[in-house]
Amino acid sequence: MAYLLQLGALTDELVAAVAAIPDTQGQRLDRCRESTLRSLRHHSFLRTNQFDVDDHLSGYEEHFRVLGRDGLADAFRKSLDALKPHHNRFTPDVLHFILELADQPVQKTSLTDLYLLNQPEEEVVNPQLTWQDIAKEDGWAQDQALWRTIDYSPSSGEEDDGDDDVDDDTNSEASIASLSTVSSTANKHQRTAQDLIIHPPGGESLLKQTRESQAWRHASHTTNTDGQPKKIPISTPQLLRETLFMLAGLSTTLYTSPNCDPVTSYQLAGVSWQTHKALVTSFAECGRKLAPLRTYTKQQQQQQHHKQHAISPLLQVFQASLSRALRAFDRRLATIESRLVAIRHDAVVSLISVLSELYPHLAPLYALSTIVQRQMAEERGNPHAFRYLELLFDAVGAAQLQQDCGPTTTTTTTTTTYTLLGRIFFDCFQVYLKPIRLWMEEGLLIPGDRTFFVAESSTKAPPHQIWKSQFNLLRTPEGALHAPRFLRPAIDRIFTTGKSIVVLKHLRHHEARGEVEQQRMDFESVCCCAEGGEEGMEFAPFSELFGLAFDAWIQSKHHTASATLRGLLFNSYGLSRGLDALGVVYLGSDGAKADGFAGSVFGHLDGLREGWRDRFTLTEIAQEAFSSQRRVDGHRLSAEVVAAAAAAADQRYSSAVDVRASVRRGLPGIRLSYRLTWPVRIIVPEEGMQGYRKMFTCLLQVRRAAYVLRQPFLGFHAYGRGNVGDDDDDDYGSGSGDAVYFLLRTKLLWFCNTLMTYLTTLVLAPNTDRLHRDLEEAVDVDEMVAAHAGFMARVLGEACQGERLGPIREGILDVLDLAVAVEDLRRVEVGRREEEREGRERLVEVTSPFRGSLSSSPGKRGVLGRRVVEEDEDEDEDERDGGGDGMGVGDGVGELEAVLRKSVVGKKPYAVLLREMHGEFERHLRFVTGGLRGVARASRDEAAGKWDLLAEMLEVGVRE
Repeated sequence: MAYLLQLGALTDELVAAVAAIPDTQGQRLDRCRESTLRSLRHHSFLRTNQFDVDDHLSGYEEHFRVLGRDGLADAFRKSLDALKPHHNRFTPDVLHFILELADQPVQKTSLTDLYLLNQPEEEVVNPQLTWQDIAKEDGWAQDQALWRTIDYSPSSGEEDDGDDDVDDDTNSEASIASLSTVSSTANKHQRTAQDLIIHPPGGESLLKQTRESQAWRHASHTTNTDGQPKKIPISTPQLLRETLFMLAGLSTTLYTSPNCDPVTSYQLAGVSWQTHKALVTSFAECGRKLAPLRTYTKQQQQQQHHKQHAISPLLQVFQASLSRALRAFDRRLATIESRLVAIRHDAVVSLISVLSELYPHLAPLYALSTIVQRQMAEERGNPHAFRYLELLFDAVGAAQLQQDCGPTTTTTTTTTTYTLLGRIFFDCFQVYLKPIRLWMEEGLLIPGDRTFFVAESSTKAPPHQIWKSQFNLLRTPEGALHAPRFLRPAIDRIFTTGKSIVVLKHLRHHEARGEVEQQRMDFESVCCCAEGGEEGMEFAPFSELFGLAFDAWIQSKHHTASATLRGLLFNSYGLSRGLDALGVVYLGSDGAKADGFAGSVFGHLDGLREGWRDRFTLTEIAQEAFSSQRRVDGHRLSAEVVAAAAAAADQRYSSAVDVRASVRRGLPGIRLSYRLTWPVRIIVPEEGMQGYRKMFTCLLQVRRAAYVLRQPFLGFHAYGRGNVGDDDDDDYGSGSGDAVYFLLRTKLLWFCNTLMTYLTTLVLAPNTDRLHRDLEEAVDVDEMVAAHAGFMARVLGEACQGERLGPIREGILDVLDLAVAVEDLRRVEVGRREEEREGRERLVEVTSPFRGSLSSSPGKRGVLGRRVVEEDEDEDEDERDGGGDGMGVGDGVGELEAVLRKSVVGKKPYAVLLREMHGEFERHLRFVTGGLRGVARASRDEAAGKWDLLAEMLEVGVRE
């Protein structure tokens, strides 16, 4: 079964790619598919023609030589010859596969690529000559004299020669004996710090000088005459060195760690305590602001080193940017130190000047430190990884504002801060831009990425629900988008572009983009005011500069995908044709076709044929009614009665006798289904189809009331006034209620016609035209979906199908039910009069002397039966039998006549009932018009004007 399913899917793709038969030709497409599937299933899969393969290979070789690629032809022939010894039964298939993969081998093949396939030859490596080999070859171990110690001191006399010889022999023997010991201990000895000690000349004095220069660190505290501890005096270079070390994040004596608080035991010589305190406090404040930055960087590095948990790439690039900024600042400190250590010119060492020199470099670090502190404070609440991007974005905007509005003396500082923060922001934003680019260009998501705002559903959605259900935007528990705040205006376009790419892939119309030059998103290209960009942009805020650049970057990708998908929906998948078909089937844009379908269904109901609820019969009626319309494909249309739940709750809904008695029963269960192609169903989702079904039911109910009122009565026309004689004048006079009936029938017809005119000319027609205009002007699929949803909302609202107008809608249905009740009452009255006439005829026949010649034919039908027979005389025999469900026409008519008479007999007279119905009509009409007026005045809805217009149209009947 799995093989057949896979084969069927592959066959569909093959037919779609090769035959290119449009979906509108369904029968031709099915025939082609079945023929192809049958051929594939019964194909014997013959082997590849090896002679044809050889001819193609020889042709390639000749083609190479004709085009002057003799070297390539020789290499090709050499490879073929080398393949012959390895030939087997699969060789032709492999070569045929390679031939199918060939793509312009003459132009794209390079001989240098062939050389890369050759295996490198193994180089013969000669053994290296070592001292061990030389010693072994020369026999150093056997040469005893080689290791003899030679005494180069001068001889002292003859008498010492003997002793020297003895000593030499002894030393030689000792040397030879210790040869192995020295060689073994030399390998075991390891150098230590003691081996590296250098004893420079004057070392003791240099060490003493160094200790004296650092003596202030260990000086003992003394007290003055008042008992107060005396301050330890320090020099300006000492304070400056300690301050630079403190700013570099090192431990110092004058400042405590990690708060960088100044130690009060020391004081700058020659300076008052207040001045010294103010100076060191200003430096300590600088270090205190930098401390969180260094602490955060060190913690992130330790976490990454120990791999305690996975660190987001966004945080990694932020940490790298912070490290670069700190290294740049440390290099600046080192430059100042080197300048003061290796003094080449006379210079004054000033703490104030050093602080002023460092301030432009400290200001951006202060801003980064503030961001880090906020980031660390929010980490306890599990913040988003992109939170620091928002903080950076705000900091860049604030720095630009300070640059534009600050005094002239701080221009350099704010410019440095603005530039540094801007570059760090764009460096980090490039990492966040990668999943956005992948989503907008390929429709793909990075697995496990928790920072991106698009997520894919775990379940695979059907094709027509890909746009709505397969992907969704992530949101926080508070309902905010899971995305940086400065990107939220563009989130919808990013989301739409990616979904467009996904749909294009399913439609097999997406081509991967090659290496094209893309718009840059960095500080230099976005903040063009720094390099003299467009006129007037030098005064634009950073948020606007970024928004313009990012919108342009998105538009370059959004427009292409959206325009391609939009064109496919209109040109290849028949969006306009599908909407026109929905208008014909559900909205009755072709009134003749809609009346034909409704008339057939109502005929089955009035004839009490149970086939009205049979889906095959309904489908046949619908296809016959609408297939002649060129915009409707009959094979896509089906019909059924969806009333299972209602029938289970109330058995009356399963009887045609009760269904025909009210527009509320049965008619809402008649459902037409028009199958659209799945790309079109993206624009017209299931919610939209429910709106179409509501409007279809509304129009069907109005048509039902009008149909009943327009049906001629055989009893009324054949047995009207004057047919029997003057004795019938009283029955058909003004007292019988006929005048009230005609008045009420005329008003009901006027109500139905007014309501149908309002729906067709003031609601459906203008909104349909507006829908087509909106779809033509839509930029992307989301706008097309919104346009159709707005169309359906307007139609339902103006047609009084909304929840707010529920009582008014019920009042309209009461009037339509009243029309059916009036006609049923008229039928009963006509039947009663017919029975009275027949009774008088039988009485005359009995009392007449010519009784034998005036015998009446047996089995006379009532007026209802004669009407049904007249209506059905052109029907087929199976239709007259009720569709084969066991109930004939006569039985149904008898049941209907019995039910109608039972509902009337024993109640009020005919004329009284008509007057009461006329009063109900007037009451319902006033309620509907008054309700429409009140809702129109109290509402600001776009449909309020239409409601007021409908009320004005219906008030004509109230005034009369």
